[in-house]
Amino acid sequence: MYSSILVAIDGSKTASHALDTSIRLALDSQAQLMPLYVIDLPVMVYDVPGFDPSIMRDAYFEERRLLCVEAQAKMITAGVQGIARSVEASLVAEDIAHCIVRVAAEFNADLIIMGTHGRRGVRRLVLGSVAERVLRIAQCPILLIPSRTFLRESATQAHAGGVTKIAG
Repeated sequence: MYSSILVAIDGSKTASHALDTSIRLALDSQAQLMPLYVIDLPVMVYDVPGFDPSIMRDAYFEERRLLCVEAQAKMITAGVQGIARSVEASLVAEDIAHCIVRVAAEFNADLIIMGTHGRRGVRRLVLGSVAERVLRIAQCPILLIPSRTFLRESATQAHAGGVTKIAG
């Protein structure tokens, strides 16, 4: 089925759900799995007088370390082969989507899995959609895990446990 799967992780609940899905799929197909965290520091951070960009950079690197360790632990527990990786997007030439696609090509991924954040309207117009850009430029199949899938499963689990309200 698949021999190498890349899953984008970013610390969100949707990305965590995408990681869980990718682990199940990698286990079923005995594929190598690469959870990927992309560090993307905005150019504007480097242009703010008096601001030390190393503070933000250090925070991203710490988040990256924690997410990669967590992803690797989940993979080991499930018996899935592969390694979590992080990369830093180029300040000028590369956005997150292009970085994901580049690393997927280097890894020879035959599937990219990523969560969507469900932005709509003006927020989507202004912020864009990394998942949509990956979908447009990737050379391999993409499996998108919508944010509403996570919410629907959470609601089902809460209902089964006798909880009628979901905190959020």
